[in-house]
Amino acid sequence: MAFNERLANRIRAQFSFFPETFTEKKMFGGICFMYEGKMVVGIVKEDLMVRIKSEKMEENLAKDFVRPMDFTKKPMKEFVYVSPEGCETELELLHWIELGLEHAKYKLNQ
Repeated sequence: MAFNERLANRIRAQFSFFPETFTEKKMFGGICFMYEGKMVVGIVKEDLMVRIKSEKMEENLAKDFVRPMDFTKKPMKEFVYVSPEGCETELELLHWIELGLEHAKYKLNQ
C-alpha cells in the first residue's frame, strides 16, 4: 500500500490543533483518518481524499485541483480527491480537514 507519507505526517501534525481524537485505518488502498469511526480525510497514492457534506460539494468541486472521487470508476457521493497542488499549504490542508471533520460530526448526529 503506497501513499504519500509526508502528507500523512502533515495531517497528523494538523490534528494536534484539534481537541478531538483521531484514529487511522488502512482503506481504499491508502490510509484514512477517522473521528468516532467516521472518515474525515484520507490519502490514496498522492491525492487527499475528503468527505464533504452534500450542500458543500458544488462549491468545493469548483476549486482548482479538486475532482469527484471515482475510486469505483464513477463518482462517489460526498467524496472528493484533492491533488497535491490543492493542499500545498498548511492553511489549504486545514480547510480540507475541517470540511471532513464537519462531515464526520454530521454523520454521527444523524
